[in-house]
Amino acid sequence: MSMKKQPLKPLDDALAELLAHAAPLPGTDTVATFDADGRVLAQDCTSALHVPPQDNSSMDGYAVRCADVAAPGTVLPVSQRIAAGSAGEPLTPGTAARIFTGAPVPPGANAILMQEDCEAVEPGSVRIHAVPQPGQWIRRAGEDITRGAVVLATGTRLSPAELGLAASIGLHQLPVARRPRVALFSTGDELVMPGEVPPDQMRPGAIYNSNRFFLRAMLLRLGCEVTDFGIVPDRREATIAALRDASSAHDLILTSGGVSVGEEDHIKPAVESLGRLDLWQIAMKPGKPFAYGTVGSTHFVGLPGNPVSSFLTFALLVRPFVLRLQGVQEVAPKSIAVTARFDWPRADKRREFLRVRRHPQRGLELFSNQSSGVLTSAAWGDGVVDNPAGQTIAAGDTVQYIAFSDLLS
Repeated sequence: MSMKKQPLKPLDDALAELLAHAAPLPGTDTVATFDADGRVLAQDCTSALHVPPQDNSSMDGYAVRCADVAAPGTVLPVSQRIAAGSAGEPLTPGTAARIFTGAPVPPGANAILMQEDCEAVEPGSVRIHAVPQPGQWIRRAGEDITRGAVVLATGTRLSPAELGLAASIGLHQLPVARRPRVALFSTGDELVMPGEVPPDQMRPGAIYNSNRFFLRAMLLRLGCEVTDFGIVPDRREATIAALRDASSAHDLILTSGGVSVGEEDHIKPAVESLGRLDLWQIAMKPGKPFAYGTVGSTHFVGLPGNPVSSFLTFALLVRPFVLRLQGVQEVAPKSIAVTARFDWPRADKRREFLRVRRHPQRGLELFSNQSSGVLTSAAWGDGVVDNPAGQTIAAGDTVQYIAFSDLLS
């Protein structure tokens, strides 16, 4: 019995539909700022102080009143020495204060002269070789952060810079979204785990399960807690049992393989026996088959089995979905305009993602084999060209490039 051919769904429509299901997960964690890299803020961080807390010197040198240095060659007695972490006395008129980077500017001083423009003169004086301008080399209180400002907003995915920023306003702990709990398994009797069977003893038709390795790594990079359910046998009862078990304590079940329309597989009836499932045919190449549904209250996503298809559908659809579950709003990958140094004369009806890498002098070069089964292309490349449907490429054309560093972080 033939199945009715399903229309292709544009990738952007598929992503919008998928994100519509991605309500942020309930519950938050409080973690040490030291341990919050990659986590997502669950509430705004507001500063209780100015940063810097007071005017301070951005140079090693001398603090002066500009009115006391009318001409080069002026000699002033040094009335005090101010190091970072100490506070000086009000600057006596007609004197200079020796000051170091980060030290508070003494009351009365209105400029800093860098030590390269000054010459120590014995005993205890300084000759100044430049006329200062009011405010020079002074970092003003609050010029980085003002008291009461929202420094980091809810939904920010924390990186090392944000951790330093949080620490700069005194936050030793941060409220973050809890980690998504993901159950990962593969389907297919042809799959074998590396280490179980040596290459020279592989049975005909068997392949090593590569998808399980990169999917787990990508999930961990996104802050997920991953339970690996391994390879589920190609039997309906086993598939239903694995799905039921996985749904009890997880937010998302992620599988690869067995979601092509018309396949004799067990994913569709197994998921539908426990919940609901939509099979999509997405207008992207590689990566056409994709499934979304629910098993009880747990999200279910089924990826295609071909390695590059699985890799790219995860990067372009599952990654934004998992980030949105943690409250991140800006989830779309960023593309940049780069010059192609290759020809792609065969336009496709689907939107294509061509594996490429940057060349220091020659723009983007193309991997020679763009098949969906050739994972070498993803290891060789450092990104993809997002090529619209029906579009050919000639060397010298400007194309849209998405770096793997954006898709895998």
